[in-house]
Amino acid sequence: MLNRLSLIMKYHLAALLVCASALAADFHEPGTFLDPQSAGPDYADQGEYLNDWGGAQVIALGDSKFHLVIYKGGLPGAGWDGERNPGLDGKREGDQIVFAPSENGFKHSLAKGVLKTVTSDGAEYKMNKTERTSPTIGAKPPTKAIVLFDGSNADAWVDPHVDAKRKLIAAGTKTKQSFTNFTLHCEFLLPFKPAGRGQGRANSGIYLQDRYEVQILDSFGLKGENNECGAIYSQQKPLVNMCFPPLTWQTYDIDFTSAQFDDSGKKTKPAIVTVKQNGVLVQDKYAIKDKTGGGKPEGPGGGAIQLQGHGNPVFFRNIWVVEKS
Repeated sequence: MLNRLSLIMKYHLAALLVCASALAADFHEPGTFLDPQSAGPDYADQGEYLNDWGGAQVIALGDSKFHLVIYKGGLPGAGWDGERNPGLDGKREGDQIVFAPSENGFKHSLAKGVLKTVTSDGAEYKMNKTERTSPTIGAKPPTKAIVLFDGSNADAWVDPHVDAKRKLIAAGTKTKQSFTNFTLHCEFLLPFKPAGRGQGRANSGIYLQDRYEVQILDSFGLKGENNECGAIYSQQKPLVNMCFPPLTWQTYDIDFTSAQFDDSGKKTKPAIVTVKQNGVLVQDKYAIKDKTGGGKPEGPGGGAIQLQGHGNPVFFRNIWVVEKS
């Protein structure tokens, strides 16, 4: 009798977890924000800053704490020289954010959309807040494209969850149709989770053929590792971390060529993927070693395009694919 009750309890617990994942777009955990209006002052100060010398990214960490990373030459993907500094921690003090002094004695503070730097000899420099937009936002599907989601319906997807008001589709679904060789365009929106860290910060992904994951994560201001946004999950880090701040629409433009197999089922050529994030090359003809994460095993034939669900309210729009011969 006890064993039977235990099995029943496990079954109901599993069912509850499935339901919780499916409804994550509507019932999200406290501290997760879906629009700038409700995100508070920390979100307003988070973002990218720029002057004619270089750029900076200010990352909100919750509880009025922040991290500052400065880039010589410009912002990532837009002039940065590629050398990364470890960054500086800061916190809100009154009407400004004050960061710890740098090793060279420079002092940085942020207020009203202006990042001010005072050098060790008293010279003062300023960076103004800027907002970048992907050059492929709103890209129109070519004539031969298969439109997977344009806000009018979600008929191409298995058990989709759609935000009807905003005409967005949530993570946690896959296409009914299988694809072999293709180019894919999609646009995604990450929630603002200032207290989240690592893989707990807006985790999702796009699985190609239901096998290979192009990671989606709020990696704004991070190093750009192989488990961060723009990566081929656990295999290849992005060439540059092109993640915009959360609650900013971002794009993936993906070119994918399927792996090839001989008659005995032996792989003769790996799958090849090229990825542009927000218009900048982050994966260049990368030869995928094997399936990633929870992807299905490699094999001949195509597979679905999956918008991976991890319980985070990640949304997508303007998704279309062009099949290649």
